[in-house]
This record gives sequence, C-alpha cells and structure tokens, in this order.
Amino acid sequence: MRQELLSLPKTLAEDVARNLVMVARLIDEDPDGAYEYSKIALRLASRVAAVREAAGFAAYATHKYSEALSEFRAARRMTGNADLWPLMADCERGLGRPEKALEMAGAPEVQKLDKAGQVEMRLVAAGARRDLDQIDAAIVTLQSPELASSSIQPWTARLRYAYADALLAAEREDEAREWFAKAVESDKDGTTDASDRLAELDGVEFVDALDESADDSEQDASEEAGSDTVVTDAPSDEPSDEDDIADEDDIDDEVATDELREDADAVADAEVDADDAGTDGVADRQAGEDAGRADSGDRESDRTERDSD
Repeated sequence: MRQELLSLPKTLAEDVARNLVMVARLIDEDPDGAYEYSKIALRLASRVAAVREAAGFAAYATHKYSEALSEFRAARRMTGNADLWPLMADCERGLGRPEKALEMAGAPEVQKLDKAGQVEMRLVAAGARRDLDQIDAAIVTLQSPELASSSIQPWTARLRYAYADALLAAEREDEAREWFAKAVESDKDGTTDASDRLAELDGVEFVDALDESADDSEQDASEEAGSDTVVTDAPSDEPSDEDDIADEDDIDDEVATDELREDADAVADAEVDADDAGTDGVADRQAGEDAGRADSGDRESDRTERDSD
C-alpha cells in the first residue's frame, strides 16, 4: 500500500493514509464509521488499488454487498490478484445468488489461492449449499484435510465451527457437540461463539446481569397481575388513624385533669398553710397578753408588800 501511495502528491498521500488507518482501526468495532472514512479515501484516490480494496472491506462489513463486490472487482482488475475471490463469492451469496457463489468455487482462480484462501473458499461454498437447503452437501464440502488436521491454524476455529453448525442443522447433535468442543479448543481469541453453542447443547443458560429487558418484563407482569386484583378492606386488629386520634385526645384530657388536680391541691395546701400561720399568730399574741398581765400582777403585788412595810 505504501508503494501505491507514493504515486500521489505528498499531502494527498498523507490524507489518504490517515483515512485508511481509520478504516482499519474501526472496521471491527464501528463498521459504519469505517465505511465513512473509506468513502473519503475513495473520493481522494479512487485509482489506488489499496483504497478500492479498503472501500470493499468497509462496504462488506456493513452488508452493502453490491457495493463491496464492485470495489473488490475494481481492486482485482488493478492488481490481477485472486486473493479477494472468496470475498467476491460471498458477496454473491449476500446478494441472494448462491448458485453464482458455487460456480466461483469451482473456478480456476481458486487454485491460485494460498491455503488460507482455499479454506475460506470452502467455507463460502458450504454456506452456499446451506442457502440452497443442501445440508448434507454442505457437510461433505467442509470435510477436508484441514478439518481433520490436529494442528491449529488461523482458520481452524472457523472451519470446525462451520462443520459443527452444519452437523447440528442435520440433527446430528452428538457429533455437533464434539466439533463445537474442538472449535472451543482452537478458538483462543474468541472469534466464534463456540463456547456459548456448546453450553446451549449442555443445557446451560446464561443470564445477562445488565439486561434490563427481563426485569422490565417481570415488572410489567406484576403490574398486570395487580391491575386484575380487587383489593378489599379486611378487619384489622391494628388501630386505625381515627382510633389513634381519639386515644391521643383521651390522653390529653387525662393530662389536663391531672394538672388541674395538682393545681387545686397546691392551692388548698397554700390556704391551709396560711390558716395555720394565722392561728399561730393569734396564739402568740394571746400568750403575750397573758404574760403581760401576769407581769403587771406581780409588780402590783410587790408595791402592796412595800406599802405594808
């Protein structure tokens, strides 16, 4: 690709390169974003084979098979390379033409492919057979030395997975489970969901803890059940709000009565104390008067005795 970009002016080449880098960076996580960058690169340098190929991959990732096929064909014309042949055949499948894909699978171009390309072509052909409801033919198509090999290659997990899936479609469940397990062994990067498929066959059910749809469904069901239920008032041993208010009023009355009693008692005690104090004063004055009279009598007696003398 670098060699192809050297044919462009430096500034233009840098702009195209930046967009191609973004295509490669986003195509797995954000295919739509990658597609937008590919369109920019295509407008800048449509005569560069690497740009046409990148545009084809971005269109393929967003299921725009007609556009992808056109870009792949253009790139192949520019380079004469057959590496894109399996992808072109798969685009034919995406366009609803499995027969065309099978025709391409038997073309001389397949012989020009490397081992990875031939395995990819086999996967496309098996998919075309399944599109035509030829399940047994799809199984036979996938049976190959690459499938039987014990060595792990970049394509091994996908090949084993496709074979297991075809066996399951043919209702050969035990064999399918065996090959899903083999796919798991070879799928170190998690490129397939073989582990999930194997778990399903073993009856294991996964629940997404972050999935709110299940909670919403349960809540809706509860609300529907609640709307159909007639709620009636039943006798209760617990006091009602009115009873509580009445009890509070009674308590307030009792407190007020007690306070009045205490005030009355206090007043009565004060009056008694006052009476006692008054009585004591009268008695003290009477005693004083009596003592005074006694003293006067004593003095009178003394004077009488002196006069007699």
